[in-house]
Amino acid sequence: MKIHAFRIKPGQDLKIFLEDYIRRNRIKAAFILTCVGSLNYAILRMADTLEIKEFDEKFEILSLVGTFSVDGCHLHISLSKKDGSVIGGHLKKGCIIDTTAEVIMGESNNLVFNRKKDANTGFKELMVKKKI
Repeated sequence: MKIHAFRIKPGQDLKIFLEDYIRRNRIKAAFILTCVGSLNYAILRMADTLEIKEFDEKFEILSLVGTFSVDGCHLHISLSKKDGSVIGGHLKKGCIIDTTAEVIMGESNNLVFNRKKDANTGFKELMVKKKI
């Protein structure tokens, strides 16, 4: 496994930055190990629905998990509000970094991740292959 560690600066879009990083570095199979930081705007797709909600407030990033494949990413985020309550969902473009995001990402040396539509779920699901 190869480790990537970096900081995302204020005003940047979290998802766009991560997708660009994967593309620039030609990474074929990656996963988030940890991410801490803050957002000042969040856009999430809520669980078990296609509903997308926007939040115009400051949040602490409690966790970011997910995978990056050659066909795209699948990321979930948990965010803490000022009062300590927590929201979460699928990370969408438009989540803007407030002060920082410190990201540690793992890259598999011997796997390739793809996404293929699954007839049972209706979603593009993770396919894992050995690197040739």
